[in-house]
Amino acid sequence: MDEKKKEPLIILTGPTAVGKTDLSIRLAKAVGGEIISADSMQVYRHMDIGSAKVTAKEMDGVAHHLIDVLEPSDEFHVVIFQKLAKQAIREIRERGHVPIVVGGTGFYIQALLYDIDFTEEEDAGGQIRRELEALAAKKGNSYVHALLREVDPESADAIHENNGKRVIRALEYYRLTGEKISVHNETERQKESPYQFLYYVLNTDRAILYERINQRVDKMIEAGLVEEVQRLKDMGMTRGMVSMQGLGYKEILDYLNGECSLCEAVDILKRDTRHFAKRQITWFKRERDVRWLYLPDFSNDREKVLEKICEDCQNMFGWEKMEYQMEERI
Repeated sequence: MDEKKKEPLIILTGPTAVGKTDLSIRLAKAVGGEIISADSMQVYRHMDIGSAKVTAKEMDGVAHHLIDVLEPSDEFHVVIFQKLAKQAIREIRERGHVPIVVGGTGFYIQALLYDIDFTEEEDAGGQIRRELEALAAKKGNSYVHALLREVDPESADAIHENNGKRVIRALEYYRLTGEKISVHNETERQKESPYQFLYYVLNTDRAILYERINQRVDKMIEAGLVEEVQRLKDMGMTRGMVSMQGLGYKEILDYLNGECSLCEAVDILKRDTRHFAKRQITWFKRERDVRWLYLPDFSNDREKVLEKICEDCQNMFGWEKMEYQMEERI
């Protein structure tokens, strides 16, 4: 497909707490964009503090999509994200605006960017899936993850053992097809993107990032994270739900269930969030066509980062009035 005929798409991602939200909103104002959230938690209503959900004040009039669209009891996975994000892109285009995908869930971004096919193989009655789910309930996620490692070590490396649904899906795919899902996914990843895109990963010095993570967790506790999780618990939400597997929710739920002290829960949350950020960076390093925005290279001046993105947009998309838009809209 001729690159010039493809629709423009901007992606801004990076590890948790690096500062994507503020930069994305300023970027949207500069280019006439609307933001599509690629976050696995901000999609849920009633889950604001733990997900670091963008507030109406922070949005500053910029339209956001895929935020507060599901209940915490609802399922949310890559296929649903793909469908909702494509719909949002169409609507944004119809309004003459630019879609900007923002968030830290690399798997979701990859699925959208390369239009990866997640067609489910036929499992009559879901028998294999139910057997694996029962096995996980009986022997734990680590046991099922070890089974995956035996047949598909690449997928085992890519999927954390606590992500039970993806681990089971990978095993199910192998048992149904005899093919590693990692091989299938790699084939899909080689597909040409239907978009003319700029794919940015915002990052900073590790020590600075980890300090930002620790500070964010402390602010979440001060803002009422414990009370938020208690309300969700009162609503009937349990640890086994997809939504309650999110960072900040399962740890505080363990505290509320008497399995640890609040201090221990906070320490675990900080540690696991740091580990999560490290895994995010590892994921993006494996991705192709990525443009890294390392904040120290810009003297930690986000205005300079924004200017760089706008310059790239000018060159890539031929948006001749970019400087005017920046002056008028930032």
